[in-house]
Amino acid sequence: MSDLRSAFDKLRRFGLSLPQAVEEMPWGHSALKVRNKSFVFLNSEEDSFSLSIKLPVSRDFALIFDFAQPTGYGLGRSGWVTTKFKSSDEIDLELLERWIIESYRAIAPKKLTATLQA
Repeated sequence: MSDLRSAFDKLRRFGLSLPQAVEEMPWGHSALKVRNKSFVFLNSEEDSFSLSIKLPVSRDFALIFDFAQPTGYGLGRSGWVTTKFKSSDEIDLELLERWIIESYRAIAPKKLTATLQA
């Protein structure tokens, strides 16, 4: 299994482990949702991997990385960031997991986020 596919699978499983998270597949991409609202979009292709998350706190920090950019379709104005990786790139899974949690907290109802550990 390629490193990109492995990263996709690990991050997908991590996102689905959050309270009441479910997966839908609009447009052929994996959309992780909580209460019908998307908190992460994942896409894996043969030679690339991308992740889009809402980062109300970390957005400016995330955008200092070469692999990150504001999400298209006007979502970037709302704090969404897209990360893109190629097969030669190193992927910091721990950082991306923290960003998935931040995105989840931004989207999920407060009662659900209260169940998460700090």
